[in-house]
Amino acid sequence: MTTNLLDFDLEGLTAYCEQLGEKRFRATQLFRWIHQRGASDFDQMTDLAKSLREKLKSRAHITALPVVTEHVSADGTVKWLFDVGDGNAVESVFIPEDDRGTLCVSSQAGCAVGCRFCSTGHQGFSRNLTTGEILAQLWFAEHSLRKRFGTDERVISNVVMMGMGEPLQNYSALVPALKVMLDDHGYGMSRRRVTVSTSGVVPMMDRLSQDCPVALAVSLHAPNDPLRDNLVPLNKKYPIAELLDACVRYLDFAPRDFLTFEYCMLDGVNDQPEHARQLIELVRARGDGKSWCKFNLIPFNPFPASGLLRSPSARVTEFAALLSNAGIVTTVRKTRGDDIDAACGQLAGDVKDRTRAAERMAKQRTIALKQVS
Repeated sequence: MTTNLLDFDLEGLTAYCEQLGEKRFRATQLFRWIHQRGASDFDQMTDLAKSLREKLKSRAHITALPVVTEHVSADGTVKWLFDVGDGNAVESVFIPEDDRGTLCVSSQAGCAVGCRFCSTGHQGFSRNLTTGEILAQLWFAEHSLRKRFGTDERVISNVVMMGMGEPLQNYSALVPALKVMLDDHGYGMSRRRVTVSTSGVVPMMDRLSQDCPVALAVSLHAPNDPLRDNLVPLNKKYPIAELLDACVRYLDFAPRDFLTFEYCMLDGVNDQPEHARQLIELVRARGDGKSWCKFNLIPFNPFPASGLLRSPSARVTEFAALLSNAGIVTTVRKTRGDDIDAACGQLAGDVKDRTRAAERMAKQRTIALKQVS
């Protein structure tokens, strides 16, 4: 069985080349061919010694994930469904904007966290993706979009680990993938332009701050533990106070002087003025009076199994104003790609569930969500 070179960061590829009896600089050349030029044919790599190319042909390959479907939204958003084997498929989404191109990348086939408002969580969890499967989404998207747009310039400027899965529950595969995104010989992105989104895996947040401190977005979605326990079940393990303390610790290493809290606006559930006031109290209790976080309010993208509704736009505006007037930077996310089910919380792919998620979610839906003051 040959080795997929997408599985390696530069350090790993260097070790692999040394096993082949090659010098370290050969790994850098190979790495550039793969990630900067999108090459998958070793014969294209003309500055590599012919003897190395022959070795690689018999022992290695560079293979993208098979594309099951591609959908293009009216607003230019592109969603791909990639086959990752054994009946599983994951989704990636490219979001074009005037000043940047963002790729939303999946880290797991499914998700074990099971957030009430997320379509992926309702499908359950099958397995973690490998480093190569995470990177293959970026590799394919970047180089296929360059061909589509007829350019040699970089198309994807930002990566958000906000696709299917909880990235920090796949830590060992995530970190090498992040390092490739940041590497000047790879995609050369700044740490500010690579974001990991987490539902709050506190120990792994601390590890990420030491191993690869990129931008961090935390899925908060509730201002108190009883409500968050129901919306984000991981809260029972890492409650809000513990999570926010970890956020403050991360700030010492973060590429920016703030973290982002994601907050999905759910009609009658977490969108009342009292909830905004509770959020303000949480923020003011930390940060020594400095501005240390911003809120990104996300209009809920309904799907039938959730039993939840989107907050009316007037209520979202009112909620945002309460936070802003308290000195908290607050934005309302513009919904993109919802006509192709590519918007936030809509990514579902195909998952061969190993966790009885449908049964668990059905039980949750029988528990009425009430406001908790």
